[in-house]
Amino acid sequence: MCGIAGLIDFGRDISCEKNNLSAMSKTLINRGPDSSGEWLGTHAMFAHRRLSVIDPENGIQPMYREIDGFNYVITYNGELYNAWELKKQLESLGWSFYTNCDTEVLLVSYIQWDVECLQKINGIYAFGIWDAKRERLFLARDRFGVKPLFYAVVDSTLIFGSELKAILAHPLIKPELTFDGICDIFVLGPSRTPGNGIYKNVYELKPSEFLLMDKAHIITKKYWSLESKPHEDNINDTIESLYYLIRDSIERQLVSDVPVCTFLSGGLDSSVITAFAAKWLNIKKGINLNTFSIDYKDNSKYFNPSLFQPDSDSPWIEKMSEDFKTRHHAVLLNTNQLINSLEMAAEARDLPGMADIDSSLWLFCREVKQHAKVALSGECADEILGGYPWFYNKEFLCKNTFPWAVNIKDKYAIFTDEFINLIKPEEYMTRRYLETLSEVPYLPGESDEEKKRRELFYLNIVWFMSTLLERKDRMSMAHGLEVRVPYCDHRLVQYAWNIPWELKYFKSREKGLFREAVSKILPFEIAWRKKSPYPKTHNPLYESEVQKIAIEIANDCSSPLCRIIDKNKLNNLMREQKGISKPWFGQLMAVPQLYAYIIQLYFWMKKYNICV
Repeated sequence: MCGIAGLIDFGRDISCEKNNLSAMSKTLINRGPDSSGEWLGTHAMFAHRRLSVIDPENGIQPMYREIDGFNYVITYNGELYNAWELKKQLESLGWSFYTNCDTEVLLVSYIQWDVECLQKINGIYAFGIWDAKRERLFLARDRFGVKPLFYAVVDSTLIFGSELKAILAHPLIKPELTFDGICDIFVLGPSRTPGNGIYKNVYELKPSEFLLMDKAHIITKKYWSLESKPHEDNINDTIESLYYLIRDSIERQLVSDVPVCTFLSGGLDSSVITAFAAKWLNIKKGINLNTFSIDYKDNSKYFNPSLFQPDSDSPWIEKMSEDFKTRHHAVLLNTNQLINSLEMAAEARDLPGMADIDSSLWLFCREVKQHAKVALSGECADEILGGYPWFYNKEFLCKNTFPWAVNIKDKYAIFTDEFINLIKPEEYMTRRYLETLSEVPYLPGESDEEKKRRELFYLNIVWFMSTLLERKDRMSMAHGLEVRVPYCDHRLVQYAWNIPWELKYFKSREKGLFREAVSKILPFEIAWRKKSPYPKTHNPLYESEVQKIAIEIANDCSSPLCRIIDKNKLNNLMREQKGISKPWFGQLMAVPQLYAYIIQLYFWMKKYNICV
């Protein structure tokens, strides 16, 4: 994985922009600590920061090919998991290759098939290609937005980069929030509306979108969508197909010229990846897999089972490591580390995020990077196969809002009345919810309940999954660690999309069909273990410490939050200690995370001098 950036302007010679390009590139050094490069043209220039994973010696970027006197230049962040097959196909069409890296395969695929190359590639990617023959910029992002890509348009200049910080490094772009940006941060946050770049003139290229810019136009277009159609496989064929797609996706993503590991929580999703990876590495390379888990000091002392976290992970991690002979590494964090890294996590994300859920991952990835460059992680299985409570608890079918945010008003209840009247949070959330529902590809003849479940899956894929993928990318790439997500393989997602709920909920269990499919590779008790999400600290010291900092911020008249946070409402919440009985976002963000979110808001607003 890498960091990319670029500038394009057909109205002027942009050679004077070299220093601005270098400044943008510098902000992305953590994404690509191994090497850097720049390509400079009259109307286009690219920068690249490289994390070398495949063919470290020859994959220098920006990479270019000259065909019939025209240059084709690429700056690329990602991994193609079908690069070998594409390379063979292109060789059969007469192409020669000079490296073993997927960058060259992607570039030649574009030269051969133009934008249709996107229909042929399987992977995670964000890239820019300068096509001198057509005098055109081509930007594209993978189907589910695993890899980020932002751009800004000011007059005739287009600026793009992997992260918002790269865009903001250009002097044309100021950190001025749009109204929708304000609402996303303070109402929907840590989620963000797909395509919303938060700041004036800034946009996010959406998942499954490409952008073309020539002298006359800038257009964006969706190149892939989920397709709804009847599921015709019987239960046994469905189980076999699911098993094959999961195994194939995991094994494809183990290909690397540098060490690979897995994140292992002891839960179903990470255990499946670990099982397949351990077997593959042992057979193909004769080595034992490295696995990594995260926990918190004194968590066992303070842990209390809940609907969202039914039991502790540690015994299950030990069993998986023993059964599959992995070299396991346990990362233990303490309260001070979590608090002290809240600012770094917000800086990595460029926005306030998931509080200590982010900062713990930031710390975890820092430790993993000491041992490996590539990791596989279990995100997205819950979204595509129905793992969250809102899929199987029927009460959620009656709630006309984002299911992970049914208690979100508990967050903005601490805002001043003036600010609430300004942003009208319920109206904004309803607008975004209905906009998303208008995109759902319903299947003709579905019952009302089937339609509602399809909506739930679509909302989760478009919104909740994107939030978790953004978190995983920023926290890992802040340390130059590439994290791959096998459950995001578009073939698997498309197949799972049309499996009826009655099959997904096999044996009346969340992800029951998935559990049945992988039972032949996992120990029975892990295959059928109750879901437990990403671990968080249960130490009461954490809540008391972030509470103190949050109230200091609220009482600071010079704080950028003084017009937003009502300190009396916040004090009431702290006194009652029961103002939020359920998570206000997802499964983990409750009272302590609200205090920590205030802290991240403060850091972010101070850093960029944000005024609301």
